[in-house]
Amino acid sequence: MLSVGMDAPPRATPSSKSDAAEQAARRACEDHGLLQRFTAGEADALEAIVAGHGAALFNFILRSVRDRARAEDLTQEVWLRMVRGAERFEGRANLTTWMYTIARNLCIDESRRMAHRRHASLDAPPVTRDGSPYDGARVDRVAGHTPDAEQIVVARDAASRVAAAVEALPPEQREVLLLRHLEAMPFAQIAALTGVPLNTVKSRMRYALERLADALAEPARAAREAATGDAATADRRVGEPVE
Repeated sequence: MLSVGMDAPPRATPSSKSDAAEQAARRACEDHGLLQRFTAGEADALEAIVAGHGAALFNFILRSVRDRARAEDLTQEVWLRMVRGAERFEGRANLTTWMYTIARNLCIDESRRMAHRRHASLDAPPVTRDGSPYDGARVDRVAGHTPDAEQIVVARDAASRVAAAVEALPPEQREVLLLRHLEAMPFAQIAALTGVPLNTVKSRMRYALERLADALAEPARAAREAATGDAATADRRVGEPVE
């Protein structure tokens, strides 16, 4: 059985637009070479594809179907369909477009199959960039420093709010957000994959980010409103006559 690719190494985060463009061009070139090797029947090419894209693909499917076991099965199915379709692949799409087209179609079929069995499992745990299960209590550490209880609670709360906010996005916005951030896919490629105009893809991304920002800012707004209400109550009490 093929690995679903959850042990892929983290990708470097580009520090500027020029770095991002250079990184994207380099990855596209590497992917093109891998695709040629894979369709020519080289077995180790699939291993390299899984290592490079497996974790992002799994996360995309996981956030689409919201069930870890099904996400693992569907990720496995993507690899198997790529193996079966390698000889018939005509090179009209690049590697990630082909791969995510298969994944997207599988997710759509799965959503239709589960439409009559809606459930509330919206808290499927994501995986980290290195593929391990994400623990909301785990925060980045500096050398020699252990987070105190308050830091752990804050980190867990932030992780939960981010996950919930992503889950609450409309499916078409969540899809664009995940493809853009998990796979660093260019907007033009997302447009080709989803079959919608480029401007629509960009609008979906903008709306998704706005919804996330609003969702993540809500606790701070509520805290400020509560503090303002408490202060006003205290001011009123100060002016009340003493009986």
